[in-house]
Amino acid sequence: MNTLVIPSPAKINLFLKVVGRRPDGYHEIITLLSRISLFDTVLLAFDQPSISVECSHPRVPEDRNNLAYQAASVFLDALSTQESVGIFIDKQIPVAAGLGGGSSNAAAVLMGLNQHYEFPFSNKELMEIGLKVGADVPFFLFRHVAIARGIGDDLEVYEGLPPLSVVLVCPRFEVPTVWVYKNLNLRLTNCEKNYKKRFLNQDFSRVKHFLCNDLEQVTIGKFPEIKSIKRALLDLGAEIALMSGSGPSVFGLFKDAQQATKANHSIRHRGRWNTFLIDLLLP
Repeated sequence: MNTLVIPSPAKINLFLKVVGRRPDGYHEIITLLSRISLFDTVLLAFDQPSISVECSHPRVPEDRNNLAYQAASVFLDALSTQESVGIFIDKQIPVAAGLGGGSSNAAAVLMGLNQHYEFPFSNKELMEIGLKVGADVPFFLFRHVAIARGIGDDLEVYEGLPPLSVVLVCPRFEVPTVWVYKNLNLRLTNCEKNYKKRFLNQDFSRVKHFLCNDLEQVTIGKFPEIKSIKRALLDLGAEIALMSGSGPSVFGLFKDAQQATKANHSIRHRGRWNTFLIDLLLP
């Protein structure tokens, strides 16, 4: 069988400010994004009669609602080919956890198809195709730590991020992104006092004191357990502890890898939450 395997990394939002809401209902944001070393694996099988999706996680749709399916569809349409592809996703990234797993899977499909067809599209063109699938997809095709603006598709390389160890803590419940944004009160966004137009372009040692996530007000309001996770990470020596995206995943950033290892072991030993000891994926 003609197949191709592509790693599909998760992401975390190191900062997320909601700037406003557009007439079309989308929220404009400014966020600092980094891919992390927690991966799904996407396998593409070619010479198939139609586009299909299978996933190892029971909660992931295996039809047109799957972003990987949509990515394959828009790519093949752009290529003007009648060929199809079978997609299998080995899901390791927690679902509906603020880690971008679905968007990453879609980007992996686009990269894999572009490789298979001998790169008919430039990376810029591939990002434009990805935007048709979802606002986060271009970031995973960008493959840099990035400041994202607009609905998340206006990307700028960020080079001030040092190598850090990450302890990622995932509660055993899901939080739909749509629900979080629907319940967001823009008048209560807590990043306003810390926000300056270009402060993210400063050295990270200065930026870290201002990192926050406007979506925490919604998610923590319903799931106060997230606040407990943040406190646990800070008590164990994290420089920063913050919810990623719409949650409920929380990450702690550590300068010292050994301290991060101890923190990960300590939290995992409690048995309440799933934990991952990972790294930021830097260029």
